[in-house]
Amino acid sequence: MTGVAAHPTPAPSPSRGGESNDSPSPSRGGGAIDSPSPSVGRGWGGGPSSLLFELAGIVPSHRLITDPLRRLAYGTDASFYRLVPKVVVEVADESEVMAVLAACHRHGAPVTFRAAGTSLSGQAVSDSVLMILGNGWTQAVVEQEGRAIRLQPGVIGAEANRRLAAFARKIGPDPASIDSCKIGGIAANNASGMCCGTSDNSYQTVTSMRLILADGTLVDTGNPDSVKAFQASHAGLLAALDDMGKRVRADGPLASRIKRKFAIKNTTGYSLNALVDFTQPLDILQHLMIGSEGTLGFIAEITYRTVPEHAHKASGLLLFPHIAEACRAVVLLKSSPVSAVELMDRAALRSVEDKPGMPAQIVGLAEGVTALLVETRAETAEGLAANIKTIGEVLGGVTTLFAPAFTDDAYEYGKLWKIRKGLFPAVGAVRPVGTTVIIEDVAFPIESLADATVDLEHLCRKHAYHEAIIFGHALDGNLHFVFTQDFGSKEEVERYSNFMDDVCELVVKKYDGSLKAEHGTGRNMAPFVEMEWGAEATALMWDIKHLLDPQTLLNPGVILDTNPKAHLENLKPLPAADALVDTCIECGFCERMCPSHGLTLSPRQRITSWREISRLAAVGDPAAELRHLYDYQGIDTCAACGLCATACPVGIETGRLTKSLRGRRLGESVRSVGDWAERHYGGAMIATKIGLGAAGLVSRVAGPGVMAAMAGAARKLTRGLVPKIGKHLPTAAAYTLSPGAADGDAVVYFPTCAARSMGPAVGDPEKDSLPTVMTRVLGRAGYRVVVPEGVDGLCCGQAFESKGLQASADRKAAELEAALAKASDNGRLPIVMDASACTWRMKTFLGERLKVQDSVEFLHDAVLQRLNPRKQVEPVLVHVNCGARKMGLDDKMAALAKACATTVVTPEGVGCCGFAGDKGFTHPELNDHALRKLADQVPKGCEAGYSSNRTCEIGLADHADLPYRSIVTLLDRVTR
Repeated sequence: MTGVAAHPTPAPSPSRGGESNDSPSPSRGGGAIDSPSPSVGRGWGGGPSSLLFELAGIVPSHRLITDPLRRLAYGTDASFYRLVPKVVVEVADESEVMAVLAACHRHGAPVTFRAAGTSLSGQAVSDSVLMILGNGWTQAVVEQEGRAIRLQPGVIGAEANRRLAAFARKIGPDPASIDSCKIGGIAANNASGMCCGTSDNSYQTVTSMRLILADGTLVDTGNPDSVKAFQASHAGLLAALDDMGKRVRADGPLASRIKRKFAIKNTTGYSLNALVDFTQPLDILQHLMIGSEGTLGFIAEITYRTVPEHAHKASGLLLFPHIAEACRAVVLLKSSPVSAVELMDRAALRSVEDKPGMPAQIVGLAEGVTALLVETRAETAEGLAANIKTIGEVLGGVTTLFAPAFTDDAYEYGKLWKIRKGLFPAVGAVRPVGTTVIIEDVAFPIESLADATVDLEHLCRKHAYHEAIIFGHALDGNLHFVFTQDFGSKEEVERYSNFMDDVCELVVKKYDGSLKAEHGTGRNMAPFVEMEWGAEATALMWDIKHLLDPQTLLNPGVILDTNPKAHLENLKPLPAADALVDTCIECGFCERMCPSHGLTLSPRQRITSWREISRLAAVGDPAAELRHLYDYQGIDTCAACGLCATACPVGIETGRLTKSLRGRRLGESVRSVGDWAERHYGGAMIATKIGLGAAGLVSRVAGPGVMAAMAGAARKLTRGLVPKIGKHLPTAAAYTLSPGAADGDAVVYFPTCAARSMGPAVGDPEKDSLPTVMTRVLGRAGYRVVVPEGVDGLCCGQAFESKGLQASADRKAAELEAALAKASDNGRLPIVMDASACTWRMKTFLGERLKVQDSVEFLHDAVLQRLNPRKQVEPVLVHVNCGARKMGLDDKMAALAKACATTVVTPEGVGCCGFAGDKGFTHPELNDHALRKLADQVPKGCEAGYSSNRTCEIGLADHADLPYRSIVTLLDRVTR
């Protein structure tokens, strides 16, 4: 699949891109192709509209983003820079990438590639064309029995490792963001991490790649036919690379300097080591692409040589009286069997010592105390014990505050690594509102680590960054330092500038280190590349850039920039928006958890957008268009599921902001309806059951498919006023609350609203409603069931809270608390709820006042052992819904299912279902987007799907086209 795009007519030499920071255009959004930002930046040829019209012929309109809200949202990555793109293009495959590149070259328009946007140095933002990955870039193919893996750029790093887990292998790079960052960014930034050092990063482990050059040419370096065609079409380019390599290898001093610079971690500038390490031009090209940050081409696929993932691990936290002794230990440990050594200075330890779960030994330490967190790994338990013994002998040559101790208990060493993982967010969470948190990334020769660390601490104090902490991958001489920065005044920007000048002087001129060890050069260090590398090597980098990107249109301003102040331009504001989200550091870790990401906005983008709206409001600008767009993209299509908080370094639940904003926009009439429903909740449930009964009657007479089609036509005719009704709409619940065993152990069971109102779908072979099944199983297990008084009018308040009616929600929860307390004898009896979302709501509301258990955990912990399930042979699907995930019930849900069925499938890439209470009826596109990967994973002969939220089960059933039920129904089936 080798193609050569027509070479564009060279555009006039333009000025440097990326210097404007225009606010989003007030023009209409929603995909109109004639509404870019009014600023016509570098090289937009015949004007923005002409390029946009051409792009509209390449990708469908819904993947051509021009509305001001989403352009603003995509103008943010994890760095402290912002550039608002004029257009965001979501590409679906290689042919679209090639076509978009060709169009941009014809119009002289700069283009930037973006994967997850977790880049820390400004690599993933643009004020021109921003190219983002669509949903189709997630292929991962394990080869050679796990010794290699072929990955597309949209695969999340941790997902690649999950595919390799069965082979006891993993990819070499292990960045801290591996649960969120994507392979495209890992390769393009040559990201490393705590364990991979300089031996297992992308540069060292790449074996082949499919890459698309700036001129639109695709070459697969692992395909002989593709290589042969490329050698014919690009003989001149390959000859130039060959000549460049020969000149560098023949230049002894330059070649030696390159080798020395890459002996430690280094991502400053291009991978010049490719010119020294390889003699074949295509090998040189392939390795130049690693770490090129999208400035030389697009990596469409990469094949890695994998590395072992040892099953046996142990970690120890070692405390030293001062930094010099800790660094002396690092030098000794370098040759011992350790896989990671993380250094943390006293300020770093102090930043987390009061956090829950921290070890007692880090509290109240003397000034200057330094910690090393050491990990060792082995294939066998015996090998691990031998490693620990060897490390202990090595440490006998240094002074520690406590005798070195290692643990191989996963829970215990997990607590130790929680210290390290909590450092960055600890600073970010306590920074003053309006400031940003910056993490810098340098490397020193390991023998200089002690002195360099002391010098860095001194510089932080000199420039009044008293909150700064220092930590890092000590084995590689790689230090991170984290500090907070206000870019809101000229004086503060100047303070930052002076600090960075001093840091660069220290790293380069005193220690000959790396200004960027693993975070990539980006915009942040682009002006300092020549300072680190010198004029000759920097000129070589410019030669590489001009050879592969003659028009300098690929990610201009990144890696190389002649503007000495570029790192001080386009700084991202972080104004106060709402106390619920002001601690957000815009890292993007939340995005993989969000069901609306890629449909409308992610949690990070919701916060970014609301910050801008709030900033404009503070200066008297109503931001009418942004607010109008935000109503749908930010508020209406947010599931408010809370899963974002589980991945957020500072624990922000963006759904809380959404629910607050919903409440603020409610009119008095809506609040009146909410108040009535709160007071007459039993009547509201009866009305719901009547509606479901009527729909069920139509479904039985006409058939579920006909009913769904009729409802769909009505919805289309009324432009969405009629809710979506699918084939698997529940019937009205009819149930019996069995008292269970008269002489058994008592348990309080609260059947939630959905369980009391929604029965099985018309076509479901299981006809009993959830309360009937739940009490039947409890009775079968020997329990006496106690139901709270007045159950028909009780509610946890979840339905009110999701609509923004917080006061009504809390009153209903308080009412339920009183009923549960009475029924359980103030908590003496266990209390069980049958919907995980409602259980989570009550756990959160109750705190320590009263303990409630979800049906999943009670069935797993208490009921299963009293029964004798007979495993069914038919496969089943399992969906761990948001409430269950937030309660950590993933393993218990899976264990329950595996006790009941021989084959249990938990579909990959299916998180929050997006039904979100009633969003599946009112905004079904959210449910459709969230479950787009479900249907293809339904196993042959599957009997049904199982979860623990009745509303979630509606959308799941529609998309899998088979019944979904509560997990207790499966347990009931196999214990009858």
